[in-house]
Amino acid sequence: MTDELSVKGIECFAHHGVFDFERREGQTFVVDLVLGLDTRPAAESDHLEETVNYGTLVMDVKAAVERDPVDLIETVVQRIADVCLKDRRVEWARVTLHKPDAPIDATYSDVALTITRTRGNAHD
Repeated sequence: MTDELSVKGIECFAHHGVFDFERREGQTFVVDLVLGLDTRPAAESDHLEETVNYGTLVMDVKAAVERDPVDLIETVVQRIADVCLKDRRVEWARVTLHKPDAPIDATYSDVALTITRTRGNAHD
């Protein structure tokens, strides 16, 4: 059985997208994370080194989103999952990447992609 650690609404500014103006002007992306891990060692010891440091994780995720522009959110969301799974205590990661300002000529509230990766299907 795994516990779930969630961090929601991580705002990042990046230059991903297929269109030239997206690469040039950039836009806001928002990340939601849910990580599966066993938190009992941390609960027993009350030591941060026994669990995922979510402050460090958030900064690593922001850096992953904000570097190296790519065309597709699929590429960015996989990059985020790989960052989450670097910590061996994380058994699986569910990552949602929101692109609320996607260039769509219609009224909509959000574009989002959610993936779930486990140790066996990540780019370890």
